[in-house]
Amino acid sequence: MREEVARHKMVLEQIAQRDITDDRVLKAMQKIPRHFFVPDEMKKMAHDDNPLPIGHEQTISQPYMVAAMTTLLTRLIPDGSKVLEIGSGSGYQTAILVDMGYEVHSIELLPELLEQSKKVLQGLDLMPASMTCGDGHLGLLERGPF
Repeated sequence: MREEVARHKMVLEQIAQRDITDDRVLKAMQKIPRHFFVPDEMKKMAHDDNPLPIGHEQTISQPYMVAAMTTLLTRLIPDGSKVLEIGSGSGYQTAILVDMGYEVHSIELLPELLEQSKKVLQGLDLMPASMTCGDGHLGLLERGPF
């Protein structure tokens, strides 16, 4: 319950009170439990307005940045479109996009992060169309066009 309250406060104070007004983005961020995507020692800070370390010298983006990127995507890409996510990291952005109905194809360079994010996404029943371990510079030609 504490996490739900923290998530609600995060969406209200860090996102909705700023310039993010897309209801689809706000609803997805209200629904997806961000604390599932961070290491145990970071869970207390999961809803702070900061990027957080997720291991392997990588971070989960701050909530406002996720909301801003997602809002921009919704303005440029029609609902339900195929999306290539390069550097899926923790899987949080993946979960937001899948929840919003996009056909997400994720590529992550680090196998450890890919496996961690797969476990979380499977547990939430938010698996993307594909998750690949590889170099994002090379894209996913076999899944395109995007």
